[in-house]
Amino acid sequence: MSDSQHQAMRTTLTLDDDIAAKLKSETRRAGKPFRDVVNETLRRGLASRRAAASTEPFKVVARDLGNSSPGMYLDDVARLIEQVEGSAAR
Repeated sequence: MSDSQHQAMRTTLTLDDDIAAKLKSETRRAGKPFRDVVNETLRRGLASRRAAASTEPFKVVARDLGNSSPGMYLDDVARLIEQVEGSAAR
């Protein structure tokens, strides 16, 4: 977007050395002014944070496994694998 479409706010921003170097590198690569690269980078970062925050959290739905065979221990995975696949599975 052009400068005429946005109100500008002048501020002082202290950047970590690694971030400043990456922004300067992007400025040279893109052939754009530093200000434009910083604004575009911030817009993308803020948009991705909003998108990430709006996703639904992963939920696990518990299911009843029913009655297991006698001697099967479903809460001990290592023991269950050994019972099903034998001791060679280790």
